[in-house]
Amino acid sequence: MKTKEDFLNGQILLIDKPLEWSSFQAVNALKWAIRKKFDLKKIKIGHAGTLDPLATGLLIICTGKFTKKIPELQGQVKEYIGTFSLGATTPSYDLETDIDQSFSIDHITEELIQTTAQQFLGTIEQIPPVFSALKKDGKRLYELAREGKKVEIKPRSIQILEFEITQIKLPHIGFRVVCSKGTYIRSLAHDFGKALQSGAYLSGLRRTKIGDFNVVNAVDPLDFKENLLVQ
Repeated sequence: MKTKEDFLNGQILLIDKPLEWSSFQAVNALKWAIRKKFDLKKIKIGHAGTLDPLATGLLIICTGKFTKKIPELQGQVKEYIGTFSLGATTPSYDLETDIDQSFSIDHITEELIQTTAQQFLGTIEQIPPVFSALKKDGKRLYELAREGKKVEIKPRSIQILEFEITQIKLPHIGFRVVCSKGTYIRSLAHDFGKALQSGAYLSGLRRTKIGDFNVVNAVDPLDFKENLLVQ
């Protein structure tokens, strides 16, 4: 059983973030539970890398003195599994916004999908989505996007270490990707659609690993809360 000192001295907590929760909500749920359990006025707590509300999976949360480890954990290689939907695009590159354009997928074969995936291996240039939490002129990009403002975003170098197509059931394709810090899987979906001379958006995403940490060892934030408070 963890003590107040354990959490203050530092813990690395593995959380399986549910669908439609923000990473901030997950951190808050744990913060509230720890403070309530040990009657603490405050405790340092933060996550090592955001997950979009529409994604599920591994969120590393650090408490107390271990919040200093966050930059190191954020820099680790990550693994994701998910689904691209071909033949259409959305402004956010995922299901957060409605389809804005449709494209033919008649020319797309299994062979074309597999060979196109090979083009994305290694160090590639990627433009982050306009609907992202990156800042420009002090404002988050998604705020500017929602205001209808045109934003020029510079491409950045990222690394795709592994990119495997795991299932093809057109218009949906399953994938597994291992990538560097700063990779946007939504942008990968969008660029993959373009490379197929069609369109694509991200329709499902789950983060399975961060460095040596695996989602199989993670717990639901509500279960964490419940377990802590009944101890």
